This record gives sequence, C-alpha cells and structure tokens, in this order.
Amino acid sequence: MHVPDEVDVRAIRKRLALTRVEFANRFGFSTDAVKEWETGRRVPDRSARVLLKIVELEPEAVRRALTA
Repeated sequence: MHVPDEVDVRAIRKRLALTRVEFANRFGFSTDAVKEWETGRRVPDRSARVLLKIVELEPEAVRRALTA
C-alpha cells in the first residue's frame, strides 16, 4: 500500500463544498490543522494523509464510520 507524500487538502475540501470548519468537524480534524495544511505551514502526518486519501475517495464511508 502506498501512502501519498502530499495531499491537496484544499482541493479535497473544495470538491466537497465545505468550509474549513465544516470539513474539520465532519472528519475529525482540528480547524487549525486544516488551515495550516492548506496554507503550507504544516504537512499532515502519515496517519492524517491516509485518512485524507480515504476522505478524498470515499467521504461517505468516513462519515458513516465516524457517526456509528
């Protein structure tokens, strides 16, 4: 399995038509982390990149798992 070195958090969030706050709340991230990832001040760690990739490909699966 390949974990991506980079993830375009802003593109994922925009494709889902969510604000930073909505995106963070829906998928369990802190709002500050989302902002810092999008502005390039911080890079998501390996675990966050895995989750972000799943959010990108299967956002409803993540939502269901987190609301179960």
